Parts: sequence; structure tokens; C-alpha cells
Amino acid sequence: MAANSTIPMKISDYYILPISLPPLASLPTPATHYLYLRPDEPKLPTPTTPRSLFLVNVPFDATDVHIKHLFSEQLDLPNGRIEDVVFQGTKASTSKSEGQEALQPQNYLGKKSKKRKREAEVENLEILGVGFPSTWDRELHKSGSTAVVVFVDRASMEAVVKATRRSRKEEKNIVWGQGLEGKIPALGSARYLTHHRLQYPDEAQMLEYVNTYMTAFAAQESERKKLLARQRQEPDEDGFITVTRGGRTGPAKQEEAQEKAEKQKEKQKGLDNFYRFQTREKKKERAGELIRKFAEDKEKVRKMREKRGRFRPEK
Repeated sequence: MAANSTIPMKISDYYILPISLPPLASLPTPATHYLYLRPDEPKLPTPTTPRSLFLVNVPFDATDVHIKHLFSEQLDLPNGRIEDVVFQGTKASTSKSEGQEALQPQNYLGKKSKKRKREAEVENLEILGVGFPSTWDRELHKSGSTAVVVFVDRASMEAVVKATRRSRKEEKNIVWGQGLEGKIPALGSARYLTHHRLQYPDEAQMLEYVNTYMTAFAAQESERKKLLARQRQEPDEDGFITVTRGGRTGPAKQEEAQEKAEKQKEKQKGLDNFYRFQTREKKKERAGELIRKFAEDKEKVRKMREKRGRFRPEK
């Protein structure tokens, strides 16, 4: 690690952590990988941002087990202090409330092709945790990928930063994946043999996945139809009814229809002259009323003349 003494401790806001890559049979030459880390500072902060660490140049074969082992065992962070590890291109764990938002009808409205609608429905089911199993036993990342490590508290995140500085000062040799032999799926030919096996699951396992998927899809469709029917029945705050596919169905009872009509009239009170076209229509109505009254008066005068002869107004 003497060569690492020439590497600066920090570049910009990133701390540099040298990691030794274990030699391989195909590449026995030793190599050093540099991991960059700093407190997470996204443009749109989340509740977990203050206790998150942002990693850059993550090794391509990194897993959450690698990251937890690196911080807990090799940097002496107490076990159980890491809550989640989110790699670039993967989705964070979704809460129940976010899963319910996927069922909102606006996800299905608008002009979309049938292919995009199907993709949106599949994505919504994946958000709810329902989907077919992966045919790979572990994910690989692109070179220079990033990751966000969420800790249980801010103190644990700061402890990792301090441990990184201490490791650099002590010139500690950290070997990537040391101690994880046999605990994670192997790479090389074993990875592709496993991939081939996972592509052809047995019939019972596939039937279980299909039944689970279709049950979740049916429940999602039922909830979506209920929400759409509710939108067709109830006006929004401005008194408008949302136009959705399937037409509008009226209330089942006449009393309900009258009650809704009265509520609608109450909501529209005070909005008589709100729009410009309403003012124009009222002016037209008043002008028409004056013309009608003038014509009626003329007709009355004509009839009086015919009845009495010459009409003489009183002086």
C-alpha cells in the first residue's frame, strides 16, 4: 500500500478509499480499485438523505453483501447499522402508500398506445412486489456505477467517513470480497450455468408465479374500476364530472339525484358572473326581455286604438 500514500485523501467533496482486487487465474497481476464516497446531497432530498452515503466507481460485481461487509467488517462499523443499499439503475424499496398510488386511475388515462399501457401495468405490478423471478442469480453493474447506502442514523454514516480517513492514515490493505467466499453466487462459467437453469423453471414453480401474478392483476383491475366509477359519480371541487372511459352512470335513486342536483346548485351560487360568457348571455337576455316588453306595449296600444277609435292621451 506504499503506492497509495501518494493518492490524496480527498478530491473535491469525495473521500478516496483504495481497495485491492483479489488476483484471478486469468489475471494474476495485482490491481487497486478506488472507491469515492461522500454524504449524499441529491437535488431532491428525501427523508433518508441526511443518513445516506453516496458511492462512486462501485466495482462491477458489487452486491449489498459486499457493501455491508466492507463497512461492517473491514472498516469496523458495528453490524446492523446499514438499512439499505440502492445501486444505480435499480429501484429502492417501495412503501405501501407508493404501491397504492400505482393503482390511481390517472396512470391509465391519456392517449397511450396499447404497448405502453401494458408496460405501465407490468411496472405497477412490479412496484407492488409481484413479478416473475430473475433469470440471473446476481446483478452486475457498469464500470463507474454509483450507489447510495442508507444507514439507520446519521451517526453511523459519519462513522464510516471517519473510518475511511483512519484507514487511509493507517494504510490499511482492504481486499475486496475477502471473507465472502461461498456466501455469494460465483461468477465465470458457474454464473452462466445457473442462468441457463433459471431460464427453465419447473412447471409447479411457474404455475405458482403465474397464479400470484394474475391474482394481483385482478385485484389491481378491480380497484381501478372502483376508482373510475367513483370519479364518474362524484363532481370535483369545481363542480365538474371527470370524463372517463365506460360512460357515466347516474345515481340509482331519484332522491339521490335530487340531492346531488341541490348540492350542485349550492356550489354554483356566487359563480353567476364568474365567466365572461355568462355576462354576455345575461346582457342578451335583458335586451331580449326589453324588446319583448316593447312589442307587447305596442300591441296593447294598437288594440286600444281599434277599440276606441282615435286614441287621445290625457293632458
